[in-house]
Amino acid sequence: MRLAIIGKGAIAGYVTDAIVARPELSLVGRVLRQPQAHAVTDVADLPPVDLLIDCAGHAGLTQHGPAAISLGINVLTLSLGALADADLAATLEQAARTGGAQLHLASGAIGALDALRAGAVGGLTNVTYTGRKPPAGWRGSPAEEALDLDTLTDPTTHFTGTARKAALAYPKNANVAAAVALAGAGFDATQVDLIADPSATGNIHDIRADGAFGTLAFRITGASLPDNPRSSALAAMSAVAALSQATSPIRFA
Repeated sequence: MRLAIIGKGAIAGYVTDAIVARPELSLVGRVLRQPQAHAVTDVADLPPVDLLIDCAGHAGLTQHGPAAISLGINVLTLSLGALADADLAATLEQAARTGGAQLHLASGAIGALDALRAGAVGGLTNVTYTGRKPPAGWRGSPAEEALDLDTLTDPTTHFTGTARKAALAYPKNANVAAAVALAGAGFDATQVDLIADPSATGNIHDIRADGAFGTLAFRITGASLPDNPRSSALAAMSAVAALSQATSPIRFA
C-alpha cells in the first residue's frame, strides 16, 4: 500500500515510524504548508498513492481533503471535529461522489464507537460525552476565557452544549466529541460537557448512551505521546490500527 501523510507533528511522526517498520506499507509522499525536500504543498503533486493520512488537524483536512478525494485518493483523518462544519462535510461528500474515493474516520482517542454505531441502528434515546482534563490541558482553548486555569482548585465545567458547538468552539480539543457524535446520534443530538479538573491525572473521556440496545457506559484515561504532551497516544495508534485493518485479509467490519 502506497501512503502519504499530511503534517509532520508528533502524531505524524508516530505514524511514519509505524509505516517504515512494516514491509507491506510504503511512504511515498508528504504534504506540508511549506515546500521542503520530499514534500509537496498540493496533493495534486503527490506521486500515485492509495491512501492519504491526515495528521494535520482541522486545517489540514479542510485544505487538502476535498482536493485529494476528488482526485480519487482515499483519505484517513483524525480531524473528525472538522465535520461539524456542515459546509465542509457537504464538500467532502460531494468530492467523494466525484472522485469515487472515501473519507475514512479514525477512532482517535476514544473507544466504544463500534457499539454506538450498532446501537444507532435500533435507535438511541440519549448520548452524552464528558471530557475531563487537567487545567493545563485546556490552555489555548475558550476555557481560558471562562476560567482562571492557574488558580482552579475544584472540577469546573466550562462548556455544556451539543457536540457540534463543542467541535466548532474547541477545534483542538473536541475531536472525541465529534467521533462520538458521528458514530451515534449525530452532532446536534449528542450532549457534551467539558471539565477542567485539577485532580485529573490524564485526559478522561466518558460516554453514556441509552437506546433499544440497552445502556452503554465507557471511560478511558488517555496517555499522551512522549514527543508532545498535547497529542493523544491512542489517537496516533488508531491511525496505525486503521492501516493494519486496511491491509489485513481478515478484518473487523
